[in-house]
Amino acid sequence: MSVMQEGSVIRLEGPCRVEDAETVVALLQRMPGSTVDLTRCRGLHAAVVQAILAFAPPLTGSPAEPFLRDLLIPSLAGERQPLPPKI
Repeated sequence: MSVMQEGSVIRLEGPCRVEDAETVVALLQRMPGSTVDLTRCRGLHAAVVQAILAFAPPLTGSPAEPFLRDLLIPSLAGERQPLPPKI
């Protein structure tokens, strides 16, 4: 299973598939204010991304996967990257 709860931390590990979205939603509903740790996450299905967007939990960890680390996670965390200059 790629979704695990440790106290108030929800850990997403490996590839998180569509069936994991329901577990993520249930945990976030049951434990408001939980932190989601993405350190060992290797992929997020769009349904899991939508759950994170809907609940907006604090995110921790930096996945090794470049797409997640550099593009997706900063967007989920509300960080905005500067746009490249127009040429």
